[in-house]
Amino acid sequence: MMSARSFGNYDLAGALADLVDNSIKAGAQNIRIRCTYNDGDPVVSVRDDGHGMSAPELEAAMRPASTNPSEERSPDDLGRFGWGMKSASFSQCRKLVVLAARDHEMNGAIWDLDDIDDWAMGVLAGEEVATMVSHPFDAGHGTEVIWQNCDRLSEDGKLTSTGFNETVSHAADRLALVFHRFIEGKLKRPHLNIHLNGTVLAPFDPFHTRHAATQRLEVEPLRIAGQIVPVQPFVLPHYSRLGESEHDKLGGEEGFLRNQGFYVYRNDRLIIHGTWFRLAKYGELSQLVRISVDIPNSMDDMWKITVDKSDAQLPAVIRNRLRQIVDGIRGKSARVYRSRGGRLDDPRSVSVWSRHARNSEINYSINREHPVIARLLETESADDVRAMINLIEQNFPVTDFSHDVSLKPHALSQSATSRQEMKRLLDLTIPGLLADGNGDLKETIERLKITEPFSRNWSMVEEYISDKGW
Repeated sequence: MMSARSFGNYDLAGALADLVDNSIKAGAQNIRIRCTYNDGDPVVSVRDDGHGMSAPELEAAMRPASTNPSEERSPDDLGRFGWGMKSASFSQCRKLVVLAARDHEMNGAIWDLDDIDDWAMGVLAGEEVATMVSHPFDAGHGTEVIWQNCDRLSEDGKLTSTGFNETVSHAADRLALVFHRFIEGKLKRPHLNIHLNGTVLAPFDPFHTRHAATQRLEVEPLRIAGQIVPVQPFVLPHYSRLGESEHDKLGGEEGFLRNQGFYVYRNDRLIIHGTWFRLAKYGELSQLVRISVDIPNSMDDMWKITVDKSDAQLPAVIRNRLRQIVDGIRGKSARVYRSRGGRLDDPRSVSVWSRHARNSEINYSINREHPVIARLLETESADDVRAMINLIEQNFPVTDFSHDVSLKPHALSQSATSRQEMKRLLDLTIPGLLADGNGDLKETIERLKITEPFSRNWSMVEEYISDKGW
């Protein structure tokens, strides 16, 4: 039982997800998770309104390795080894209490790692269950799992309220992602509501399918061992088409770069995300690509699903076909992500560069009248700025540029302006425009609309202006 604490690679989010799997299997529509700090001795409970368990079923569920992973299971069964509830719970706590009701009959059982005598599991009488359950099971059925002595919620055994709250917040985000299809209510099963500390989790769709600029590419049905595995590629919108909250949410803690790649679902439950399975390298130009892969639980052995259901391995039989799919769609992401700059022949736009044709010669120079450049040329460092501009202009790599244009025109790209860089440019530009327009904000906004790079990223400019309260 002590060794079960090291099965898998659980954190709080992963452990809770395993319990949610059991609730879904039990037909629950409402799952209520409560994580209480309790002065550094936290208590976690997961309660559902599923069909509950009889006494024999509870005893079987509490038995380690209670199912054979090779046995055929119901298509909606999210378990595999019969270890989920036990290994997930013991990865976080030392005392596991399970209370269940079936047809108004109350049952309870306890595993306490500090009090295991000859494999003796504690069995609770109906009256004891009634005193321990957080609320009566009004419908006469349901299950409540309680973790006590949660010694694994901190790495050093010292748990602060701030650290605890951050861990719980991270778990909420992960659960909203892992079970987003169930929460969205689009499956052939009852709509799932997950409450965490009283807050209903909103689904987090990693493909942002509701956004008009998201590209939903053609589904590729792969046949494996006589079964169909749908592969659905998506290309996310360019960041300039996203609000700041959308951008931060889709990027996650590690950013778009680490969240590109495959998203593998097993029975509509997300197993692994943000991996290329060594079919491609993580790159800037492919960071908007996300590919959903749906597998049934009958392929667990082929995909080598781990006990904590957080990892999988790509079967060799589909590796080459998936590599072809990846190679085909990364170019689409590159076209969305790449910035090609503005056009110099548009008289309605204030460009960063100027083009000059004289005596059969063509040269390019930085536009000194661009608001950002003009602002720098008004500072005390104007002479240094002019010298820097001259240095850039006089050392433009004309030969290399001409060579690339002639041989690889479609490969040419420019680094896109990030949201942070855009804010810094606006901080630098707007005060000067306001001063030029005697404080007229409307006039300043009109000038921004025709000035690069603001004109090409107008949604971000509008968001910036709104955040400033203008």
